[in-house]
Amino acid sequence: MEQQGVEEQAVLSRVTTGMAVMDANGREVGTVDLVQRGDPTAVTVQAPTPDPGGSLDELIESAAAEEPDVPADLAARLLRTGYLKVTSDLARSGAVYVLADQIATVADGRVRLDVPAADLQPEQ
Repeated sequence: MEQQGVEEQAVLSRVTTGMAVMDANGREVGTVDLVQRGDPTAVTVQAPTPDPGGSLDELIESAAAEEPDVPADLAARLLRTGYLKVTSDLARSGAVYVLADQIATVADGRVRLDVPAADLQPEQ
């Protein structure tokens, strides 16, 4: 598992903003707007514990500084593994998020995914 995380970070390090993103079917998803490397120490979602100071969602929001704009459990996973935010006409919100482990290859100025565009999480 740790080796896989290292490989995902290496792939993310080759991605730059403005690159075209293609899904597993060769369909253009959009262009990379943000590259966020993973942080294995990012907040993880655990069983709720009594905390009069705030909710898990508030904790995720403060840790994420508004990105990624997705449900708290997915936000925690994105922050841990790393992700791309892709500007896309395929989502009503205008952007989708790609987990680092959904990237198949980065070559020739393009990011190729190993999932179809329909599997990507739209920005909320």
